Amino acid sequence: MIEDKILQLRAERDLARLGGGEKRIESQHKKGRYTARERIAMLLDEGSFEEFDVFVKHRCTGFGMEEQRFAGDGVVCGYGTIDSRQVFVFSQDFTVFGGSLSETFAKKICKVMDTAMKVGAPIVGLNDSGGARIQEGVVSLGGYADIFLRNVMASGVVPQISAILGPCAGGAVYSPAITDFTIMAQGAYMFITGPKVVKAVTGEEVDTDDLGGATVHASKSGCAHFCAENEEEAIDLIKVLLSYLPQNNLGEPPILESSDPIGRADPELNEIVPTDPNKPYDMKTLISMVVDDRRFLEVQPRFAQNIVTAFGRLNGRSVGIVANQPRYLAGVLDIDASRKAARFVRFCDCFNIPVVTFVDVPGFLPGTSQEHGGIIAHGAKLLFAYAEATVPKLTVITRKAYGGAYCVMSSKHLRSDINYAWPQAEIAVMGARGAVEVLNHKEIAAAADPAGRIAELTSDYEENFMNPYRAAEHGYIDDIVEPDTTRFRLIRALEMLSTKRDSNPPKKHASIPL
Repeated sequence: MIEDKILQLRAERDLARLGGGEKRIESQHKKGRYTARERIAMLLDEGSFEEFDVFVKHRCTGFGMEEQRFAGDGVVCGYGTIDSRQVFVFSQDFTVFGGSLSETFAKKICKVMDTAMKVGAPIVGLNDSGGARIQEGVVSLGGYADIFLRNVMASGVVPQISAILGPCAGGAVYSPAITDFTIMAQGAYMFITGPKVVKAVTGEEVDTDDLGGATVHASKSGCAHFCAENEEEAIDLIKVLLSYLPQNNLGEPPILESSDPIGRADPELNEIVPTDPNKPYDMKTLISMVVDDRRFLEVQPRFAQNIVTAFGRLNGRSVGIVANQPRYLAGVLDIDASRKAARFVRFCDCFNIPVVTFVDVPGFLPGTSQEHGGIIAHGAKLLFAYAEATVPKLTVITRKAYGGAYCVMSSKHLRSDINYAWPQAEIAVMGARGAVEVLNHKEIAAAADPAGRIAELTSDYEENFMNPYRAAEHGYIDDIVEPDTTRFRLIRALEMLSTKRDSNPPKKHASIPL
């Protein structure tokens, strides 16, 4: 008797694993996409997946829905491990009603998220859905709102990662937007309203990819942190990203053994900054010379390229890196760069990841488009993020640190713990020529050779004011270091700060200028 029951159970489970059936699975494969279960198998350690709610079915009647009831109801949920570390996952199944969200579909996801928060483990969502299940009306919309609430409650408690591997439209886009990182595969898309609605309302003609494809969101909107060529690369990125992160806000990031010597001194660091202050260099090359094994994971590499955000390691310790990029807009801070860096700093602070900042910034980008676009408020976001952060903060000024941008980029005044400068660092209100033209305008106007006098005064200003020693005299710079010792000095500082404890005044929450 029990044997018959077991056989029935196995048959029901095998049927549930087929989702919408073999024909729909074949259709998914023809599009070059994997099924929900295949994606989970690629993501998790082999044999580690434990599934929730495999037999759940929708409860909708009308529109013929009572005759189409699939076990699992369009989403596969459960937990497993990645590199032996526990994660929770939900994977939307496009073979069942196009992956559309129903009341029960939402309840399954909510159960996974609730459990992940209880046990303190990351949540990974694999998105491939046509949106709300129209047949269920407001119940489906309520399901989305239930998920959004949990995204918000989980924010800053456990890491949340979204992968967009197919369509993601309408209300469905807000869950990925709330999560910490969004990875999009080429061919997937994400938008509030599709091309047809856009044309009907605005008259604008645009295709799906140009409206909300991976490249657009990675380079223009900034909604995608990573753009992958295919699903395999997207899933590999999830694994690499998680390797830098702790399980939750009470844990520490994993420390890996490193064979890269602590005292490795790269002589090229002494020459990387050009003697011409207006000549660019590649900050990414500098970062690679400092971090373990010359490897780091850049976040949002195609968006606001005038600032670099990345995860790397120093003697095995995970660190978040923020750096101005002189190769792009001279490393100036603008609206997009400020938003990008501010969110990254706040994420690192949520999850106990020290922040290392490399500074080479001539200031904020001037112009009406920036001022009218709210550069004041957006720049304040970055200032706010650094000031609020209580994790270890280390700063290295490699060349320019001008004006308000000096203050904003993790200065000592914003509670940065250790601030270093290279010997060629220039810390000032503005560039030398601009300063002397303001300070000595009368003298210059009266000079027989104004150009020659400007050059003379500029040289004098550079010698006396455009160096790190004035800041060091005031204790705003903890030390002026030789560039090729930067790796060693940062590692020693991180070790010293490993037991740092800092806090902010008691409050419900701060009011960041969003």
